[in-house]
Amino acid sequence: MYTNEIFVGIDVSKETLDIAVRPTGEQWQVANAKADFPALVTRLQALAPTLIVLESTGGWERPAAHALLYAGLPTSVVNPRHTRNFARATGALAKTDKLDAHHLAHFAAAILPKLSVPLDPASEALQAAIKRRRQVINIRTAELNRLGTVSDPAMRESLNHHIAWLSAEQEALEEYITQLVTRNPRWQAQVEHLLTVPGVGMVTATTLIARLPELGQINRKAIAALVGLAPFNRDSGRSRGPRSTWGGRADVRAALYMATFTAIRWNPKIKAFYERLLAAGKVKKVALVACMHKLLIILNTMVKNGTAWDPAM
Repeated sequence: MYTNEIFVGIDVSKETLDIAVRPTGEQWQVANAKADFPALVTRLQALAPTLIVLESTGGWERPAAHALLYAGLPTSVVNPRHTRNFARATGALAKTDKLDAHHLAHFAAAILPKLSVPLDPASEALQAAIKRRRQVINIRTAELNRLGTVSDPAMRESLNHHIAWLSAEQEALEEYITQLVTRNPRWQAQVEHLLTVPGVGMVTATTLIARLPELGQINRKAIAALVGLAPFNRDSGRSRGPRSTWGGRADVRAALYMATFTAIRWNPKIKAFYERLLAAGKVKKVALVACMHKLLIILNTMVKNGTAWDPAM
């Protein structure tokens, strides 16, 4: 079925890239280092692949993926849960880097996942800054929690010193993020519109711009599924299971959660919707997720139309 097409799987680790080609069975390994990427690109270009698949591995895949994408090679960075489930479905239980590369090539040929799109340098910088801000906030929160359990004066001083440094670092990152946004007229306009929504602050607005560039570009069902706020059916025969949400972009959901938590108090439209759900017997967690979904749809429509907040929307 695929004799005239070439599919490549690349298993990524911190130090190496294992490459497998389907249907030829060719396989080799290179270092996961920028110095080795030009040779890898040249070799893959000679194969003229239909599709190259890599797994998202916490960031270790990004330099290689960028090199392939900027070279114009058809590349897709996919969720590792999907590829592992596919491998299990084919009866593959053993797991090594070489086998994983072959499974990825098979996944590419059978599933044909959507091509990834290379980010421009400004988008890469904004995403990196957003990620670093989140890391700093998480570390600061952990240190504040430790402060409540430490009585030794020297250790409290150490913690307070670190917390003060982290607070200053967070402020510097937020200033840098603001500068990146103001340099881009499109981002600036989108952020200004998003900030008109009661409950949406600068953190939520910039997170959406950086981590959800599809906002305003796709329909309401697609954007909800992308974020992980689309309820999925669990039905079988006459049984009708509870709907649930899962997957998607966790950092975007976290930002929307905080915005919605504020919105159910200060945004009249979201507040009224939340209260109706509670009055209908919905538990608070379910009602809050439903409000997150509603807020996301509103924001998607605003960005699509280039409009500010309208309570009648």
